[in-house]
Amino acid sequence: MYITITAIHKFGGEKPFRVRNLLKLVKDKNNDHDDEAIAVEMRFAGKVGYVANSTKTVIRGTMSAGRVYDKLTDEDYAEVKFYSNGFVIAKILTSEEIDELRKDKDNDINFLSDTSNNNI
Repeated sequence: MYITITAIHKFGGEKPFRVRNLLKLVKDKNNDHDDEAIAVEMRFAGKVGYVANSTKTVIRGTMSAGRVYDKLTDEDYAEVKFYSNGFVIAKILTSEEIDELRKDKDNDINFLSDTSNNNI
């Protein structure tokens, strides 16, 4: 499943994004504007955007927040595949891919998964 990350201009733009960067996807249950909002966080950068949920912001070939919301746990992970022109496209990781990343003690996933640092 591929998703579009949007609203990055509100959080620092494309600067923190690089291909293969790990993203933490967090259901933003307190969002007043969107009941299916999914915030996107990165290690060292905090919140960097949201999963797109509008026909105006979802890039063709990717899924909206509404389409993936019920498929995700409260926290899930994705990997940046492309970024350009104010949009980021990421692949949602499978549980097997997540388990493999956790084996590397220095991988960002082992720091992002600490929910005590979740400020959403």
